[in-house]
This record gives sequence, structure tokens and C-alpha cells, in this order.
Amino acid sequence: MKIDQSLPLEYSTEENRLKILGFWIFLGAEIALFATLFAAYFILVDRTGSGPSGEEVFKAPTLIIQTLLLLTSSFTIGLGIHAMRIGRVKAMINFFIITLILGLGFIGLEIYEFVQYIHEGLTLQTSGFSAALFTTLGTHGAHVTFGLFWGLAIIMQIKKRGLTPETANKSFIFSLYWHFLDVVWIFIFSFVYLKGMM
Repeated sequence: MKIDQSLPLEYSTEENRLKILGFWIFLGAEIALFATLFAAYFILVDRTGSGPSGEEVFKAPTLIIQTLLLLTSSFTIGLGIHAMRIGRVKAMINFFIITLILGLGFIGLEIYEFVQYIHEGLTLQTSGFSAALFTTLGTHGAHVTFGLFWGLAIIMQIKKRGLTPETANKSFIFSLYWHFLDVVWIFIFSFVYLKGMM
């Protein structure tokens, strides 16, 4: 395996560069998935039947805290990758741990939010709006949950193997995934929640 010292560690081998390219292609498929969910949501948003609408159930304080948690986690994962690039492994691991704690807080609030919706009469079966809402939010939440386990596995690998071209590549790809989830959340916050509260 030939290592190119002039490139960042995560790009330092041909295999690593191909893995990053492959992950960008995978993210293209993820964009198609979320675009489909958004399209379904926009079609069904006014189909509330006898159930509550978004204006009745969306709560600004919870949404603002969720958004701050996830956007801050995007910042901390960026700091983790920066620490990785300058060879500060302990700082990198700490930033990754902070990222995962913020992600866990986000998931906790999302579960709380779902419970509140159910108490207010909004379930998956209530209406077309509720089905599209739960499916869109649930899919994003499942991706964040998967990311928590993936990030934990990467931290464990770095602690065991140290910072190598392979672990740097995995860490960088994970950071791309995490940033993608933050971008999707910005769309959910803007076009689902903010639009729904108006």
C-alpha cells in the first residue's frame, strides 16, 4: 500500500480516495431517499383529516434545542477532523465523544417529541400528514441513531489501533455522513417545522 505523504492521512492511499468517492456516491442515493420523503410530505401536509395539524403540535422551544444540538455536533465533528489532521488523537477522540453526546441529546428530544405528538392525538395512522411526518422524522432519527453506533465503533478502533490511514479514512467518511444529517435537519427544520408553524 503506497502512502502519499503530501495528502491528508484520510486521502493518503488510492484505496482511501476510492472509498471517499464511493461514499459521496452513496450520499447521492441518500439525497434521493430524503427528496422522496420530502416530496411525499409536501403532497400530504394538508391532509390532516380529523387529526391535528403541524401548527397545533409543533413546539418551538424543543425544535430550537434540537437544532442547536445537531448544528453544534456538526461543529464538534469538524473540530475532531481538524484535530485528526494535525495528529492530536486525544483531542480528536474527545471531539468525537462530544459529537455523539450531542447526537444522543438530539435523539432523546426527538423521542420526547414523538411521545408528545401521540398524547396530542397525532399517530402514524391519524392522517396522511401524520404518516408523512413520522416517516420523514423517523427516517432521519434512524440515521442519527445509526451514526451514534458508527461513531462509537470508530472511537473504539482509534483507541485500539491508533491513527492510521485506514482509521483516518473511516473517521473522515463518518464526518461526511454526520454533516449530511445536519444538512437534512436544516431542510426538515425549515420546510417541515417552520413552514408548519406558520
